[in-house]
Amino acid sequence: MCLAVPGRVTRILERDGTRMAVMDFGGVEKDVCLEYLPDLRVDEYAIVHVGFALQRLDEESARKTLGLFEELGLLQEEFGDPWEAAAASGPALEWAAADAAAGAASAAATASAEADR
Repeated sequence: MCLAVPGRVTRILERDGTRMAVMDFGGVEKDVCLEYLPDLRVDEYAIVHVGFALQRLDEESARKTLGLFEELGLLQEEFGDPWEAAAASGPALEWAAADAAAGAASAAATASAEADR
């Protein structure tokens, strides 16, 4: 089953020209595209479906919905065990890898430019 789940924005970044966020879904963090809600800010809530933030949501409604999903076991069904997911590959690892690749590309370009002098 694929649910539209409320999540809280914990961090906003740009990736390849696309506005992205790391969002918290009851303890599980996932990368989410903010192109449909470009003015969403850190600590705000939104409903997310298939990786896209679709609609802003107030905190009370988000918390109630997350509580119900958790009670019904739907968060576990949708995201699996949060500790397993975090250990396997969390957004922090993806961001770190992207940052490292960008740094390496920048260093290579600088070295190449200096060699051409």
